[in-house]
Amino acid sequence: MNFLLFLFGLALVVVYLSVVIVQQGTVAVITVFGKYARVLRPGLNFRIPFIEVIYRRISIQNRSVELAFQAITADQANVNFKAMLVYSVLNQEEETVKNVAFKFIDESSFMQALIRTIEGSIRSFVATKRQSEILALRSEIIEHVKAQLDTLLESWGYHLTDLQLNDIAFDEVIMRSMAQVVASSNLKAAAENEGQALLITKTKAAEAEGNAIQISAEAEKTASQLRGQGVALFREEVAKGMAESAKVMTEAKLDASLILFSIWTEAIKHFAEHGRGNVIFLDGSTEGMEKTMKQLLAVEKMNTNGDSGSIITPPTTPDRR
Repeated sequence: MNFLLFLFGLALVVVYLSVVIVQQGTVAVITVFGKYARVLRPGLNFRIPFIEVIYRRISIQNRSVELAFQAITADQANVNFKAMLVYSVLNQEEETVKNVAFKFIDESSFMQALIRTIEGSIRSFVATKRQSEILALRSEIIEHVKAQLDTLLESWGYHLTDLQLNDIAFDEVIMRSMAQVVASSNLKAAAENEGQALLITKTKAAEAEGNAIQISAEAEKTASQLRGQGVALFREEVAKGMAESAKVMTEAKLDASLILFSIWTEAIKHFAEHGRGNVIFLDGSTEGMEKTMKQLLAVEKMNTNGDSGSIITPPTTPDRR
């Protein structure tokens, strides 16, 4: 009875040791007497106890690591880098898993080789650049590292998923000098922009003033022409009217001086209505009236002969003082 219980217990132990559960996202490498045998996939698996040994469980998920190191530029400036590396097993093929399992003695050795390779790649790139160029070459540095590491990592069974340079900083003295350069450049740009803005403002103001003067001059010219034409027409019409009146009165055998007297009285009335206390002198002498009559008769004669009417001087010339 005891022997049966022993056999039953031994069978349970054998079954327990034969069952291998592999978690999702990992694979298990099996060796037989130290030699690679096969790969166990995620889920329930079985092995031969005491013969097949789980050499290593390998995660095929993405893994990340942070890096912090220093590099020197071509002009001997220290640059401090902080980077984040994301990597993973290239695929789940048997040859890839074998490379991951047996290329390095352990995980720490692989990590040391990976970190030192990345640091060396970045340092060799930075050593060819000047301090002022580094901050603008973030993407170029990443592309340079990926181009150098892709083939090497594939031979190890890994793939570089992403490399991010989270921080690129110089020594404090260099950072202060760079800040001063940026500040002076900004002040220079601001002064240039202010000068250009002032120049544009003054130029536009001068152009506007010139346009305004030109428009005003054109308007004044047009107004002067219209005023001149109006005065000329007014004088012409006055002359025609007076000539016609003189003709009618001559035919009626009336004294044409009545016309002058009427004009003289109308002028006095107008001056009285619109005057503002000014002293006005009028030529109301007989000689002045006779002179005006002769001018009117001359206009009448020219109109009778078909000649264009001349513009004559009004019979009375007011003088305001």
